[in-house]
Amino acid sequence: MARSGTFYIAGGGTGGHLYPGLAVADALGSQRPDLDIVFVGAFRGLERTVLPTTRWRHALLDLHPLYRSEPWQNWKTIRGLGTAFKSIGRLMSKYPPVGTLGTGGYAAGALLGYSRLKNVPYFLQEQNAVAGLTVKFFSGHARASYLGFPEAVSTLPVAGRRNAIVTGTPIAPPPIPIPDRAAARAAWGFTASIERVVLVYGGSQGSRAINDAIAAWVVDQLPAAWGAIWVTGRAEFDRLAAHASDRIRVVAYQQPMADAYAAVDLAVSRAGAMSTAELCAWGIPMVLIPLPTAAADHQTRNAAALASADAARMIVQSTLPQGTLAATLNAICANPDMLVAMSASARARARVDAAQVIAAHILGSLNLQ
Repeated sequence: MARSGTFYIAGGGTGGHLYPGLAVADALGSQRPDLDIVFVGAFRGLERTVLPTTRWRHALLDLHPLYRSEPWQNWKTIRGLGTAFKSIGRLMSKYPPVGTLGTGGYAAGALLGYSRLKNVPYFLQEQNAVAGLTVKFFSGHARASYLGFPEAVSTLPVAGRRNAIVTGTPIAPPPIPIPDRAAARAAWGFTASIERVVLVYGGSQGSRAINDAIAAWVVDQLPAAWGAIWVTGRAEFDRLAAHASDRIRVVAYQQPMADAYAAVDLAVSRAGAMSTAELCAWGIPMVLIPLPTAAADHQTRNAAALASADAARMIVQSTLPQGTLAATLNAICANPDMLVAMSASARARARVDAAQVIAAHILGSLNLQ
């Protein structure tokens, strides 16, 4: 067995980078309870508020992203990397590393850069259908690159493909068995006359474009026997709360999302890697509206991959004023066979054990089993 030591995980800025790392940490902790795990994050990221609520030790660094539209600001990025290397070096001197995992974001870049410089074994996890800059840059010397989408393999450099493993994106898996949908609908206050429910959500702050398109649909076109759980986002709730009715639940924010997933038969959402992985795991067909400003347009790549697999329908946001969302929803809601087929396709893409698979591979590679 390898020497005792600490395993470091870095990834953040957004939940899409942070939560996969937390899922892998939980899996590592369950498979090797004596393994010391430390997170490295940035003061500027979501991890600043999330990591203190977890059981994991962590260090937050003064890191900055690449300022692509304001390149003159990149002196902050360079300065941040310099101070981060010193901080990581001090941390690893105190808690010697056995390996590191980067799940994306600029904190991951700093940890992986230090690992490469000091010959510390490192691993990568890419959630999206197109590999990000950090994963592309470091994949050639990684012990393994764990991919959420099989489509991501072709977006890696040739040297990075030899150690690529398609595992799916680490998420908290649905309970087994999945809760009864009728009971879950009743828990939301829907009457027995509501036989199916659509979930709508566009992120924690909400999407005005999606919300406006849904508002135009639910008023006159929500099909009979259908209900809706509409998560507007905090910034949009006051504007849309009046749409609540016996068939429409309007909420600003929903946590845990599992309570909503258990009740619904169809979802309208952005195409982030975490949300789409969760929807696949629950077998929920999707209407995906990629965020147009997502880095490298990765949400469009995610949505296109799931649409090609018949687990989703993709709508470009710029077409929403033309009624494309209403037309798509009406077609799906009117065709139960389509719903069943899309649900089966979503389940076929699911990798509910991704975190456990990744943890087992890391431990085996490091001879820590």
